[in-house]
Amino acid sequence: MIPMEALQECVGEKLPLDERGGRMSVEVDLLLQEAKESIEAAQNYRSELQQRLNGLNQARKQVRGSSGQAREALRRHFTELQAAAGRLLTERLATLLAEVDAIEADSVKPLDDCQSLIEHGVGQANELLKEGEAALRCGLGEKEDKLGSFTKKAMHIHLDSLPEVPALVDVPCVSAQLDDSLLGVLRDRVSRLGSVSAHPPVQIDELQERPGSVLARWCKVDEDFAAADYRLQYRRSGSGGGQFEDAYIGRDCEFLVLHIDPHTDYQFRVCARGEGRTEWSPWSIPQTGYTTLAPHEWCPGTEGYILSSRKNIALRSDSSQARYPILYSNAPTYFCGQTLTFKISAAGQVDRRDSVGVCVDSRKGAESLQRDQAVCISTNGAVFVNGKEMTNQLPAVTVGSAVTFDMEVVNLSPVSNNNLSEGGNFKLRVTIGSGNREVVFDWLVDQAVDCLFFGCSFVHSGWKVLVF
Repeated sequence: MIPMEALQECVGEKLPLDERGGRMSVEVDLLLQEAKESIEAAQNYRSELQQRLNGLNQARKQVRGSSGQAREALRRHFTELQAAAGRLLTERLATLLAEVDAIEADSVKPLDDCQSLIEHGVGQANELLKEGEAALRCGLGEKEDKLGSFTKKAMHIHLDSLPEVPALVDVPCVSAQLDDSLLGVLRDRVSRLGSVSAHPPVQIDELQERPGSVLARWCKVDEDFAAADYRLQYRRSGSGGGQFEDAYIGRDCEFLVLHIDPHTDYQFRVCARGEGRTEWSPWSIPQTGYTTLAPHEWCPGTEGYILSSRKNIALRSDSSQARYPILYSNAPTYFCGQTLTFKISAAGQVDRRDSVGVCVDSRKGAESLQRDQAVCISTNGAVFVNGKEMTNQLPAVTVGSAVTFDMEVVNLSPVSNNNLSEGGNFKLRVTIGSGNREVVFDWLVDQAVDCLFFGCSFVHSGWKVLVF
């Protein structure tokens, strides 16, 4: 039997082994965790590298594809140019040869006529010579008669009359005049014909979503290129997108493309035309843009107004004698930080209550937008804030006028970022632009708002306004 002291001694010697085992288990767990993290990092690294490989493949595809298209375009253009130049030269040669033929024919005919007359005279002279020689050789009995006949014939022929032959200076000497300088001009023009560039001179710089539209901005990437005009095109993405359509041609470097369906990808591209040139530059690389914002729409069914099919154009009609001729938006779709634009395309009789603007609500019963919780501009250019007219005034609103509203939030007291409906005094900094002028002011609203209604009010018929 083992003594208790010896057993305790043996047990005491085993405890350090268990502690080492526990430490080893922790170390193994740490190694496993590190291994898992390394594996995850390696997977992420591989995924990033795969994405970069895909990007390289797309870049290589673009380089090779565009190079092939450029070669085909060059070959096609020069082949067509060679054929056209050959055709023009052939036609010109035929014209010149026809002129030579005409001059030759007109000049040779009188010479041929003169030759025929001379040859006829030579024949008559030969016959006369033969007859005279025969008369001299005949006997005395016949000589008198033959000599008399010969003399009469000689007098009839008029031997002293000779046809006139033109001098060489009086007949055409056909020559061809060819301008050797054409080859030099042609060589100079051909040496400057066409160009090859690695990048288009302009590129799409930004595609910014707007309600029912996309604001496209572009910029020059070739500073040596002097652009006179820009041309923006767009189309739906995908196989059913169809051909690119012109959206804008002009000198500006941005344009708002309207009638964009939300949550639908569109492709945009731009090119430029140099100063004094007629041809357009190569197109930029198409960029994809879209909008998630619903388009601005007027509220349908409002008495006294007729709307377009897209509900973004309103016409004040004369079919109703509505007492409160205010037309609001279909929903509060204007968000601070955006630009809201009213474009006047037709005008009617002016009334001091006529206005376009932005409001917190779409309350019924008001005579005009010149009321509380609204900012607006009247057709005479007066600006109203919560129903009170400001001293600052903008140009009068007429056909072709574009009135813009820009707003940004300025808090007077803290408001929860998570819940704007909690209230608190709220101040909006408003910028209204019309023509080449604008006014800036602060608008105090009763409650915090993140979206606003817009509206218009016209007393008389004939006013037509587009909102975007």
